[in-house]
Order: sequence, then C-alpha cells, then structure tokens
Amino acid sequence: MAWVVGTGLLLGLPLIAMGTATLRTGWIVPTARRHVTRPPLHGLGALLMSTSLVLQSLLHFRVLPGAFWEARFYGGNALLLGGMLLLILSQSLPPRRRRDPA
Repeated sequence: MAWVVGTGLLLGLPLIAMGTATLRTGWIVPTARRHVTRPPLHGLGALLMSTSLVLQSLLHFRVLPGAFWEARFYGGNALLLGGMLLLILSQSLPPRRRRDPA
C-alpha cells in the first residue's frame, strides 16, 4: 500500500509545478495546448488534484497529524474530483470572446 501512496506523492509534486506555472504565466503542457480553452481553470484544477495527492500521502506516512480516516477519505476525494471537474471545464467550455476596442 505504501508504494501506491508514494507514487501519488511523486505524481503530485510535478503537478503542483505545472499548475503554478499555468496560473502565473499561462504555460500549458504541449500535449494539452490544443484542447485547453481556459488556462486559469486548468491551473486551478491541477493544483487541487495535486493537493489531494500530496496531502493523502503525507497523512498516510504520518508526516502531518492524523485525522479520522473518513475526513481523509472524503476530503481527499472531494479535492481530487473538484480538480478533475475544473480540468474538464477548462477543456469543454468555449473560449472567451474578446471585445474589439472601437
């Protein structure tokens, strides 16, 4: 079980860097550039997902003070699903139209 949680930690750390880069500069991974229409939603979704992965692993390895397993389970799943929803919205919403200054 520890290798599953450790893998989540190793996947969560680069995801934090990608989400932060997307929010600060608008940079998106080259494989997702064609699909993403709203970069801020994409960056926020990546940060929520990575927060879930990192917090669950830190709680499993008892780096942070423990909470009830229900709080860890439901809280982690809420963050993960919220991040996934934001990633889906960032790809499925139409791009915003810019008004031309006249």
